[in-house]
Amino acid sequence: MDKLIITAAICGAEVTKEHNPAVPYTVEEIGREAESAYKAGASIIHLHVREDDGTPTQDKERFRLCIEEIKRRCPDVIIQPSTGGAVGMTDGERLQPVELLPEMATLDCGTLNFGGEEIFVNTENTIKNFGKIMIEKGVKPEVEVFDKGMVDYAIKYAKEGYILEPMHFDFVLGVQMAATARDLAFMVDSIPLGSTWTVAGVGRHEMPMAAMGIAMGGHVRVGFEDNVYLSRGVLAKSNGELVEKVVRMANELGREIATPDEAREILGLKKK
Repeated sequence: MDKLIITAAICGAEVTKEHNPAVPYTVEEIGREAESAYKAGASIIHLHVREDDGTPTQDKERFRLCIEEIKRRCPDVIIQPSTGGAVGMTDGERLQPVELLPEMATLDCGTLNFGGEEIFVNTENTIKNFGKIMIEKGVKPEVEVFDKGMVDYAIKYAKEGYILEPMHFDFVLGVQMAATARDLAFMVDSIPLGSTWTVAGVGRHEMPMAAMGIAMGGHVRVGFEDNVYLSRGVLAKSNGELVEKVVRMANELGREIATPDEAREILGLKKK
């Protein structure tokens, strides 16, 4: 079994300081939260960025500033910008961080309901275009899927040459698809042999899904983007606290934690 890769999704685009005062907005705050997660054991920082007032943005220069701040604090960490951005953004806006040539970036493989009237739109042309551009720029996609149909789309687009194999999947469960042991096992059994995978449980599902991911030989994502509580009714003081909890579970289950360079080897990345 590979060592465990922990990804920290430190702020997302939806959660705010009203949900948890520790949610980072500024460049300094984003650097601080990335560092807390890195020191706790995260080897990947999944990155959304905000304006100082908390407004989500995909602005390339804002990403550049945040990436520089994270690299200053965590020189060897893998930074994985989101190309999801926020609901309502154009494809051009969402692709901006890929121009900075990160090692990885997310590639969402389908459209989903995102609560209330919000729909997160990813058309077939969007997915193919994002995949093609990532191949051209040497950026490995983390194939972000919210249900089994999105896995099937990813396999289809890989066969058509828009996503390179072996693929790395992120199963985001508890949004469009339920977050149970049965659901996770179904998703794992549905991806091509040789693929790697991470699971992200949203809200109260975060730690149960993390425990299952550890035990099943996959990898784990935690962080304020997905959940702001350390335990029922107890706000996490930092992303680092959430990562520390995963590390404790992994230690109890005998699973070693991957360093950033070990994560690169597992995922087939070349350090940039």
